[in-house]
Amino acid sequence: MHASAPAVPTAGAPSVDLVPLGGLGEFGLNMMAISCGETTIVIDAGAMFPDSDLPGVDLIVPDLTYLESRRGQVQALILTHGHEDHIGAVPYVLPHVQGPLYGPPLALALVEPKLEEHGVTHGPGIVPVKPRDVVTVGPFTIEFLRVTHSMPDCVAVAIRTPQGLILHTGDFKIDQTPLDNDSFDLPRFAQLGAEGVLALLCDSTNVDRPGFTGSERDVEDAFEELFTSTEGRLIVSTFSSSLYRLQVLIDLAASFDRKVAFIGRSMDRNSQIAQRTGHLHLPTGVVIKDSDVGNFPAQDVLCLVTGSQGEPNAALSRIAINDHRHVRLDDRDRVVISARAIPGNEKAIGRVMNHLARRGVDVITASDRPVHVSGHGSAEELKLILSLVRPKYFIPVHGEYRQLARHAKIAEVVTAGLPNAVHVLMAEDGDVLRFDAEGGRLVDKAPAGRVLIDSTRVGEVDDEVLRDRRHIAADGVVVPVVAINRQTGQLEGVPELMVRGFVTADDEALLTDGAIRLSEVIEACGIEERTDPGLMQERVRTEVRRFLRKRTGRRPLVLPVVMEI
Repeated sequence: MHASAPAVPTAGAPSVDLVPLGGLGEFGLNMMAISCGETTIVIDAGAMFPDSDLPGVDLIVPDLTYLESRRGQVQALILTHGHEDHIGAVPYVLPHVQGPLYGPPLALALVEPKLEEHGVTHGPGIVPVKPRDVVTVGPFTIEFLRVTHSMPDCVAVAIRTPQGLILHTGDFKIDQTPLDNDSFDLPRFAQLGAEGVLALLCDSTNVDRPGFTGSERDVEDAFEELFTSTEGRLIVSTFSSSLYRLQVLIDLAASFDRKVAFIGRSMDRNSQIAQRTGHLHLPTGVVIKDSDVGNFPAQDVLCLVTGSQGEPNAALSRIAINDHRHVRLDDRDRVVISARAIPGNEKAIGRVMNHLARRGVDVITASDRPVHVSGHGSAEELKLILSLVRPKYFIPVHGEYRQLARHAKIAEVVTAGLPNAVHVLMAEDGDVLRFDAEGGRLVDKAPAGRVLIDSTRVGEVDDEVLRDRRHIAADGVVVPVVAINRQTGQLEGVPELMVRGFVTADDEALLTDGAIRLSEVIEACGIEERTDPGLMQERVRTEVRRFLRKRTGRRPLVLPVVMEI
């Protein structure tokens, strides 16, 4: 099972190419192709969510042109864990894969509903793996190693190739006290380092942070104090995949005699999947439905909600403007945002916090108390991995270029005293890194980029302009123009629907009815939502799309313009 890797490749051994298709130069889209001869394997298939400057785009996935060019040769897709930035593109990648999908059981369980939603079945099979399992795919022998992260069931992959051993860490931190007691397999990392590692691909996300990242248990004390001091409901917003965080909160709720409600579609779905796979344990009688929240005294309820990034349609945003069906806040309640702000989301999160402040609610973030710890290793942990593995070549992955560059410098410092200092290969998406008799180097550029996905399935494109052109060509464009008084939140005049390339037999009546419907919807919104341009734009877009789909069956591109007067 654990045969020693040769220190040098055998004479005439075929070359091995590494091609990052995402995750080098950005956060998200993590995906790495490794090719040798007629066999390619892919590690992870991540997605990322669009910024507000991509209207109508619901998801971004990597460009798969490289995999298409190797049609019939992609023999395995390997998942390291179940976060969206590693599994979000699986439904789009799997049709290009002729061999099995391998991954830890939790990651595969989280992928399953995605495949069902897209109608993707995989004949070659879906194979769960556990740490220290070994599988063979063509010239590759792949071993799975336990690592710790912000969710359970995460692995690194050690890939034996004709050129030597390639070690890919996946996402990790070194948590010495993980909640599930599944420790980071440091001994195996050290063994592999002693055998000889050709190339190390290592997570760079937190390279800018000095010291060590805290354990998932480190939030317990802060939350225990919040449970003690909160007189009303405790509403905690976190990522629905942060299952360790959810377990800590559920255990505290049970000890403080609070009922737990999962609020938000992904929170509800992921909690059910995690229960089914044995990664989330719920004491009997603790969980209640979201519709039952109002039936219990406020001091007896904990709500676990989606929306920690300020997403307009998420549960926390609806709760913040008193627009949620089942949860209404009062000034005794307390809201905790237990997540880091993903770069670019600060404005949206601030907007939600302003709405919560208007409710008179106390809002707690990680800057106030230690209610969040990262899932990624800080600088000292990255140094430790480099010291244990002592690779011949080092390739920083997972991060923007400045993180990759910082990680490269750390690698040079850590290995400076070794007999053979590491060779750093700085790569970006699409670079072809070749290992052969001449060593490791950058040799070529493969097609790489982003494909923008519209969940209505109207467009699937690799460029914003192309996506919009196709969308407009198919169904036209509608621009609802709404003017709202900045102070009072009142609608100023009747909304106007401007259309291009959207023609029906009764245009005028349709547009008039649409404007009237839009007026009614806006008037029914609370004043806070009407005076929040971000929320208002999302509401206008949703309502206009719904109205036009119902009346015409068509799905034009809707670009709302909300003017504050």
